[in-house]
Amino acid sequence: MTEQLRLMAVHAHPDDESSKGAATMAKYVDEGVDVLVATCTGGERGSILNPKLQGDTYVEEHIHEVRKKEMDEAREILGVQQSWLGFVDSGLPEGDPLPPLPEGCFALQDVDEAAGALVKLIRSFRPQVITTYDENGGYPHPDHIMTHKISMVAFEHAADTEKYPEAEFGPAWEPQKLYYNQGFNRARTEALHKAMLDRGLESPYGEWLERWEKMGIPERSLTTHVPCAEYFEIRDKALIAHATQIDPDGGWFRVPMEIQKAAWPTEEYELAKSRVETSLPEDDLFAGIRDN
Repeated sequence: MTEQLRLMAVHAHPDDESSKGAATMAKYVDEGVDVLVATCTGGERGSILNPKLQGDTYVEEHIHEVRKKEMDEAREILGVQQSWLGFVDSGLPEGDPLPPLPEGCFALQDVDEAAGALVKLIRSFRPQVITTYDENGGYPHPDHIMTHKISMVAFEHAADTEKYPEAEFGPAWEPQKLYYNQGFNRARTEALHKAMLDRGLESPYGEWLERWEKMGIPERSLTTHVPCAEYFEIRDKALIAHATQIDPDGGWFRVPMEIQKAAWPTEEYELAKSRVETSLPEDDLFAGIRDN
């Protein structure tokens, strides 16, 4: 293919890019693909999840700046480009009944207007492939669900200069494929769980699988398995860069790397939209594009 391949990954918060599809992005960067992470919010309302930083007054009072620096470090590790869409974190409402979302937050924006910021970035970067979250957000965080909504609108209308005029949003561009990140899937979890037990090790996934069973969560369609095991270390290094969100001694890293690579050496996606012909299952997000 004579034209440069470009991948855009749309995420809700800084750290999402490192926990969802990071090894895939590192693989494509290594192959010469241009990769851009679009981060919808600054993560301003995110909790400090790393117990080693809880109670740190500076971090608590400057969480926006701290998370921006973490994103800078993760971006360098992955070798990707990254742009902020500039929306404000909605937070994760808790309680019964749930409290209202804070005024002005990302999840309360008009979907078409908010999608305009992503349309402008798509038209500037010109990706053939976009990854985002499914209609449930991967998990039901308001910002993840809103990320899905604006991604769908932007994918459909980035080439529509009547809806998003060229004078304001730049020349039209039509991306070819859109995928949902599905890295947290039952098949992968079961494979890692079994691999740990087979080696006489304690698995961190027993309770996960029990919850899945009790809640009756339906399985998503895994259309695309991208082989990227050799980039798992880069993924983990990028994830650890988000120190406020990730405890390096926590559950993310309880499965030894050699077991991960042997039991499940891919990252998974669900093909949601395609304007090119492709044959499922795939092992490449650019299947059907490279040869056109």
